[in-house]
Amino acid sequence: MKATVIGAGLAGCEAAYYLANRGVKVTIIEQKPSKMSPAHHNENFAELVCSNSLKADRVSSAGGLLKAEMRLFGSLCLAAADECRVPAGGALAVDRHIFSQIITHKIKAHENIEVVYKEQQTIPNDGVVIVATGPLTDGEMADEISRLCGNSLSFFDAAAPIISADSIDKDTSFAQSRYDRGEDDYINCPLNKEEYEAFHAALITAEIAPLKSFDKAPTVYEGCMPIEIMAKRGADTIRFGPMKPVGLRDPKTGHRPWAVLQLRKENSDGTMYNMVGFQTNLKFGEQKRVFSMIPALKNAEFVRYGVMHRNSFINSPKLLTSGFNMRENANIFFAGQITGVEGYMESAMSGILAAVNALRVLKGEELITLPATTMMGALSRYISDDTVENFQPMGASFGLLPSLNVNIRDKKQRYQALADRALEDLKNTGVEKL
Repeated sequence: MKATVIGAGLAGCEAAYYLANRGVKVTIIEQKPSKMSPAHHNENFAELVCSNSLKADRVSSAGGLLKAEMRLFGSLCLAAADECRVPAGGALAVDRHIFSQIITHKIKAHENIEVVYKEQQTIPNDGVVIVATGPLTDGEMADEISRLCGNSLSFFDAAAPIISADSIDKDTSFAQSRYDRGEDDYINCPLNKEEYEAFHAALITAEIAPLKSFDKAPTVYEGCMPIEIMAKRGADTIRFGPMKPVGLRDPKTGHRPWAVLQLRKENSDGTMYNMVGFQTNLKFGEQKRVFSMIPALKNAEFVRYGVMHRNSFINSPKLLTSGFNMRENANIFFAGQITGVEGYMESAMSGILAAVNALRVLKGEELITLPATTMMGALSRYISDDTVENFQPMGASFGLLPSLNVNIRDKKQRYQALADRALEDLKNTGVEKL
């Protein structure tokens, strides 16, 4: 049995690894390093572009439940994440460089995987193919997908800046996890009311970097909304969002700050920190000027400035089944953010499910759809629901799952019950046999 995977991002690597572990000879085609997208910075596979956080790890969260389900399928990405995780309170965050190195090594070392480095310009019309070219697909491959799918949709994604740990002012910052979850995994940069108001005024008037090759204002995915756009919604919008001070207490004052920026470790050595929730499209000079108004960042050295880039996705509800293959051609699968799933783990999950069903096509078996009560099943149904007219990217959310048969008013208990049901239902499908 043979299969072709186009793209060595998270989805492509999960798909290739799943199939190879089940005896399929896989050719994975990757355009890096001969061609790099505007958002990529190194030659390794499964590069994390926007953040080093894979979101919440506790199973009673939507993101945590998704991870728990993926672990039952032997997720390559989660195995790598466990090897290189960095402290992040209740979240699973990784040293992104080591994360990519681990996955690259496992893919290249697998006896059933052949890696071909080239820019693929067409989708092969023979055999099973998984297209995992990512949300920045361009050139002839983008034209090929447009011809095949009728059209593509686009939205814009943004990344947060990364700063040097040595440049963070220790006298005006403090280490603590929100609600003391974790062991002081975050560095908190507090602002009082006057400092926040000055910062907010500068942020909403700062100069934004122009977007190239686009004539109209872009659609921005809410989950990656640039901080400057969010700030323009109101004086307190970001103070109740990325800069919320709840669950924190400044040891110097004994009180909760008026607003706070949290910094999370970017690498395992702790030499770099990510500005949590500060995705931005400000000009680089403006990022330096405005973000340095936060007292703890007055001498900040920026290792990488925030950037904004285009993401594209197909109109999956009209094109794909819940197995992630095309309604009109069962041999062609799509996986990753190009399908309209939003988030690192959601993309990796789609690679797993595409591979599960690609294997079934190779064996001449019926496709499988996971129970709607599971996060993986709910997301696969969302991207294939042909009644959806205004299709937009979707990440893991308990709102996708059917209600429980009992009314549980406490939200934490309700989420835990939803997670327990999901994992039980998934195990009952015989995951170990897939």
